[in-house]
Amino acid sequence: MKTEHTHLGNLNVNQREAVESSQKEVLVLAGAGSGKTKTLLQKIIYLIEEKNVSPSSILAVTFTKNAANEMVDRLILSADKSNAYKTLLSDKKLSKAKLDSERYNFQKQYKWIDSLTIRTFHSLCYSVMRTDGVNEFDNKFRIISDQKRDEEDELNRYVAPETVFEVVHKLLITHCSDTEYLLNLKRYILDYLIDKIHIERKFDPALVRDGRYFTTLDGTKVRSKSEQYIADWLYRHSIKYEYEPLLNVTDFYFHPDFYIPEANLYIEHVSDKSYSTRQKEEQFEKGKLLFVKTYEAMTKDSSLFNHTLDRIIKNRLPANYHKEIVLTYKEEFNGYFDDVRDFVGQVMRITDMIKVENIDLKLVADNAAADQHERVRSFYELAIPIVKLYNEYCVDKSYLDFNDLISRTITLFKNQPDIANKYNNKYHYILVDEFQDVNNLQVELVKLLLSDKSQLFCVGDDWQSIYGFRGSNVSYIIDFAKHFPASKIFKLNLNYRSTQHIVGASNEVISYNKYKVEKEIVASKKSEHKIVVYAGDNDDDNVLFCVETVRRLFAEGYSYDDVLFLYRRSKMFAPYFSRFRIEGMRVQGKTIHAAKGLEAKVVFIIGLTEGYGGFPDIWLEDRIFQVIKKANHDLLLEEERRLFYVAITRAKDKLFLITEKGNESSFLREIPDTFTVKTSATALPVTEKVVLCQNCYSQMENLWVVCPYCGFKPDNNL
Repeated sequence: MKTEHTHLGNLNVNQREAVESSQKEVLVLAGAGSGKTKTLLQKIIYLIEEKNVSPSSILAVTFTKNAANEMVDRLILSADKSNAYKTLLSDKKLSKAKLDSERYNFQKQYKWIDSLTIRTFHSLCYSVMRTDGVNEFDNKFRIISDQKRDEEDELNRYVAPETVFEVVHKLLITHCSDTEYLLNLKRYILDYLIDKIHIERKFDPALVRDGRYFTTLDGTKVRSKSEQYIADWLYRHSIKYEYEPLLNVTDFYFHPDFYIPEANLYIEHVSDKSYSTRQKEEQFEKGKLLFVKTYEAMTKDSSLFNHTLDRIIKNRLPANYHKEIVLTYKEEFNGYFDDVRDFVGQVMRITDMIKVENIDLKLVADNAAADQHERVRSFYELAIPIVKLYNEYCVDKSYLDFNDLISRTITLFKNQPDIANKYNNKYHYILVDEFQDVNNLQVELVKLLLSDKSQLFCVGDDWQSIYGFRGSNVSYIIDFAKHFPASKIFKLNLNYRSTQHIVGASNEVISYNKYKVEKEIVASKKSEHKIVVYAGDNDDDNVLFCVETVRRLFAEGYSYDDVLFLYRRSKMFAPYFSRFRIEGMRVQGKTIHAAKGLEAKVVFIIGLTEGYGGFPDIWLEDRIFQVIKKANHDLLLEEERRLFYVAITRAKDKLFLITEKGNESSFLREIPDTFTVKTSATALPVTEKVVLCQNCYSQMENLWVVCPYCGFKPDNNL
């Protein structure tokens, strides 16, 4: 007997076509608010009820534990005729642990739900490696991470006693027992993290003494890179020196570049920018002082320069002069520990990128060695050994990080065909949610799970691909047919969430992106409310406008949960949060990335200004990371625009875009006036009252009876 799943509702024509398709590979391109998760869940129900598919042969994969839980929740709701589970979910006082427990109990009541495999990518691979990974890796492995995970997450059962940072930092310190490595690391940190010599800028005179811009290994400030090289050579060989000592032989005071007491030797370094040394040389000769000259040209060949310094200095030192130098990490980096931590963070980042991009470490090293910039070459010379040590350490300790979980599962399937066949035979239907967020490893895993018997059913929206910085690759969804040749694509273009003005504005914004799949999303909801664009003179104006607007919304019957503030960076919300707290208002504020998948009746998008600290916020990553994955300014701008699209489409009924007069975000210019009403802080005499339409917030003249923008009749008592 078939069951009515009323909570999932009826499907529209496009949704039904996608659900009923028997094509081997299906992509459902679902616009924002068009019911993509509903379609995916209805596909599961259709397979079980209409096609008599065993639930145990269905695998649904998503990205977060919350998304997986939501799938289970909605399936339970579709089956629970008592509405008991619906009542449970609406209880806001219910703790997470209690909800997880109730979810588990309800899931067990419905065998068809309990038999489904609904997992995150990491959870799936965790299970595979635990159960069948013994030939590929120690199946008693532990998870190593720097991420804080939910207490109830099953991946917490075997957590490593140390974090990725702790391991990389420890390995770096150990590797610094090699004196050459330690000093090269110190040189890198001093040059590029302290002095930042790679950045073209005017040095701050307050921070630099007498034009000495370069820090030597012993902390001395010198005037040139080549003088820094000489000082470092002396330090590496434990030879004491004085830099620019004050000397008067017979006629005048002057500063030789270097003096080496044990050799009673002066060194004068001559560069293109040096003044004539003739007068100095005359003084040395008058005083019968031993001096030598070195030249800038020598520094072009490091081995020649080393040989020159060795010849002119060491031969003049006493025979019993100690040459061995014992350096310690703690002493050498005293005062620079924060900078070392920054370096460790960069090493962790490239380790993660190398795994996500699935690039051979030797290829990375070769690419870095060929880079035109010394800073990049130096970084990888220091980083690659640590990456190797980290990978070896994790194998030795039976640690897997989150990328390892996927890559090791891939290797297991490739090396052990019997294991791959086990999963190929088990899962005949593979459903992937949020397909726009997949990376290279995840797609390779999906392909290995497929067989001649299986069907792939993916849902996603290329317009909402906003995780490129984490390694997701939007090309997999845009060029789906290239990656999955036996595919058919269905488009869901009816937005059930937002009004026609919001949907129209979002369509116009995303139309400026070139790299996308063309869709024309239409709204099912109609409303007289246009999008309000407010431009204050400053943050204070904008905060005041938002406070007054939220207060008015509450008076109209909206609740705290109905209002959502979105922003590009967390710091944008600080002045709003402070004022709301003073006003006793409790506000939902989230970064746009964190709000993906959410919706609210009223949405405010703040910080819509141009340039640094605004939105779009295009951040071309350090060239160090470009060695592994090249970035393109235009593509980064397109991802920023997709982020703005995601923000706009969180709004169900009302949308407020908050900017700054004279510094409006370029994104605002991409929204046609037909969808918006614009208002701003106006400099008027204090006796004159500014009247705003209570409905659309447009500025009105005092004598207007009806708002010409939306037709609303204002209350004349205001």
